Amino acid sequence: MSTILDTIVAEKRKHIEKFKALSSIERFQRDGFFWEIATRSLAKSLQAEDSTGIIAEFKRKSPSKGWFKTKELEVEPVVRSYNDLGAAGVSVLTDEEFFGGDLDDLIQAKVISDVPILRKDFMIDPWQIAEARAFGADVILLIAACLTPAEVKSMAGYAKSIGLEVLLEIHNDEELEHICDEVDMVGVNNRNLKTFEVDINISLGLINKIPTNKPAVAESGISNVETIVTLRQAGFKGFLIGETFMKEENPGKAFEEFVGELKSKK
Repeated sequence: MSTILDTIVAEKRKHIEKFKALSSIERFQRDGFFWEIATRSLAKSLQAEDSTGIIAEFKRKSPSKGWFKTKELEVEPVVRSYNDLGAAGVSVLTDEEFFGGDLDDLIQAKVISDVPILRKDFMIDPWQIAEARAFGADVILLIAACLTPAEVKSMAGYAKSIGLEVLLEIHNDEELEHICDEVDMVGVNNRNLKTFEVDINISLGLINKIPTNKPAVAESGISNVETIVTLRQAGFKGFLIGETFMKEENPGKAFEEFVGELKSKK
């Protein structure tokens, strides 16, 4: 039976096939504005002594919840708030069909921020990694559910060779075998990408199985400060949060209030 993830990946393959013919990796290397610009380290940012650990996400919609914000929502005010008010990094959804994003969002986030930028998409081909580098990403996401362990190792190795960090996303014990030397951080998605059910205990159950030399990032289902406190005590360094902020009328203000409350807990 086909899942939502299967549908997304199938559409992504069609997209890549179409646009590969228009822009080669060599063209990204030659013409990509950001190709020669030094990248920023999310791993270091997460481990900084005063870091909030929050990777604040800009996304307009999701397959399970629909639109949070219209396509007209500008990147600048939201990402500037994230950047100025304490985000350790910013995640940008660049999938258009299912998440309402695009590469212009990535570019805008890059030019107005000082923190590392994560391109969040369904990466299944090295061509997308080169595209990410050319359009301003500092970090890419590789999703274990979409890739074999060999593919993760190969794609992460290529990303490292062009200066990008790699956040590997897992969801269960079976996907632990995708962890390799080439990935910099390991994320645990509390959302099952096949059913979209969310359970914060997924993170708590996997944290002690993640190598201690790779900062652990909890993803999805984080809607209050108490959850971050619990996850931090368990050993997580990063917390990827998007929907909690983006569903609010003013995402930047919601982020500011969340960080203020988090700092009061220290």
